[in-house]
Amino acid sequence: MAAFRTVPERLLRPVARSISSRNAEIISVKPSFGKPRMYRAALCKELGKPLVVEQVPAAEKLKSSQVRVAVHSCGINFADILMCLGKYQDKPNLPFIPGAEIAGEVIETGEGVEQLSKGDRVFGLIPIGGFAEECIAEQSGLWKIPSSVGYNAAAALAVSYGTAYVGLTTKSNTQPGQTVLVTAAAGALGLATVDLAANALGAKVIGAASKDKLDVVTTMGASSTIDYNKDSLKEKVKELTGGKGANVIMEAVGGKVFTECLKCIAWGGVILPVGFASGEIPQIPANILLVKNCSAAGLFWGAHMKHNPALLRNSVNKSLEFLEQGKLKGPHVSGEFELDQANEAFKFVMQRKSTGKVLIKTR
Repeated sequence: MAAFRTVPERLLRPVARSISSRNAEIISVKPSFGKPRMYRAALCKELGKPLVVEQVPAAEKLKSSQVRVAVHSCGINFADILMCLGKYQDKPNLPFIPGAEIAGEVIETGEGVEQLSKGDRVFGLIPIGGFAEECIAEQSGLWKIPSSVGYNAAAALAVSYGTAYVGLTTKSNTQPGQTVLVTAAAGALGLATVDLAANALGAKVIGAASKDKLDVVTTMGASSTIDYNKDSLKEKVKELTGGKGANVIMEAVGGKVFTECLKCIAWGGVILPVGFASGEIPQIPANILLVKNCSAAGLFWGAHMKHNPALLRNSVNKSLEFLEQGKLKGPHVSGEFELDQANEAFKFVMQRKSTGKVLIKTR
């Protein structure tokens, strides 16, 4: 059951719910009896079966707050794969178009849309529908793309960098010179955390990952790396910090890795559980929190869409600002696949060949 606890699935769930105020005919594909305008999309027609690329009818009319977007790139999140397997909590009617993190150009706006106009380059979050040449989004789930940022980077930014920013600032108040330990450091969230912590906030970053993925962690800005399969996390962090430990720990693995992280946290430090990729939810020994005067602060970025949307939007805005100022290297994309290659893209992710983000290119 580990798949239900992976980082992207948990991060996107509340976002999808909060911006999913659309009619069923937009959420899933239904038959059309006229001759509507058509566009290409990758459809999930049967759970657990390969996606099928074909022409689907465009929705004729937008709601007041909706925006029609010509999709250029769509980031793949594990939630997309789970949904197509029927293992995601929210189950759209079949057939449906997966894809939640998109970047593209506005081609039409609803009557009540004021912040966006036709021709604007945008990126953002939708419940489903991104593996297509166009999609419909709520204006509240979109951001404008700065002129210096490409579609690929934009499609890979919101969830990973937004989460990393909230964790490093609001949750832990990371300061220049402090040590930040990042587990699952070669993933999209991991690399975003390394990038923000090292390059924008001036922290010393230790990235932990498997040996074959450590080079990209170093390239993104980590000053030191740890091979999970070779080194003792506790002993290596102690060695690298002169026995002091890590001030901030972004922890996405859970299980034994989380326990090891607690053993090498600095006095007064903060550990941020952001997911359980191992499938094991750890028990937190309160005695360590007491003795080390440290904190465990859960980070569920997507929930801010409901409870504090201003903070969520600010996290993406600040990440964009840093990127424009040249303070970030920007999202790392390890794979780009055409729409017709959507199934190959899923396999690439499932086989753990990816680092950072994998994209579907539709134009």
